[in-house]
Amino acid sequence: MSFTLEKIVPWGRSYDEYLRMFVLTEDDLGRQILGCGDGPASFNAELSQRGGHIISIDPIYIFDVDQIKSRIAETYEEVMAQTRKNKNEFIWEAIPSVEELGRIRMSAMETFLDDFDAGKQEGRYIVGELPLLPFDRGRFDLAVSSHFLFLYSTHLSAEFHLQALKEMLRVAHEVRVFPLLMLGGVTSPHLACVTEQLTNDGFFVEVRQVPYEFQKGGNEMLVIKNA
Repeated sequence: MSFTLEKIVPWGRSYDEYLRMFVLTEDDLGRQILGCGDGPASFNAELSQRGGHIISIDPIYIFDVDQIKSRIAETYEEVMAQTRKNKNEFIWEAIPSVEELGRIRMSAMETFLDDFDAGKQEGRYIVGELPLLPFDRGRFDLAVSSHFLFLYSTHLSAEFHLQALKEMLRVAHEVRVFPLLMLGGVTSPHLACVTEQLTNDGFFVEVRQVPYEFQKGGNEMLVIKNA
């Protein structure tokens, strides 16, 4: 297996961050939602507790809860050190300090860990990854992806992005992706060509500002809808 636990750095975002990153309304939260690359975020656990319907897909879900918990412990201080080193790349307002960031992230990941076994048994956490999804066409109303597409544009080609987005659009009526920046705070070079191709293919494509900005300049999401 090419995907190994040693290759990942788990870093789960909170329910509140998901609401603001994707501008999720009460109507949105009542829809059938797919989270692509959710990792150890708490969104699935908390939305499910509120009666929502969500499935998260990520290759990390092949591991058990103890393995994921151990990997979080192994990498946490490294992530915090890198954040302190690059502190000027972030806006410290809603999250006022590096220490508070650590608290928020650990709280989200602990919520995920507490929910993981039950959620996996219920089919809410599924092993898989883009650009191929194990779902029927039109299975979901909304698919979201946080901090994967565009962020790692130096490693993932424009063609990969296009395949991944079209696959999300195959299984969901609407797709939202956040952020549109690469690591380092520069807009992804893939954004223009991907949006042009999707528009030419008949999809509705919009870049929309969101009420969330932690990475400087990272306050926009891509919204794509089937015609």
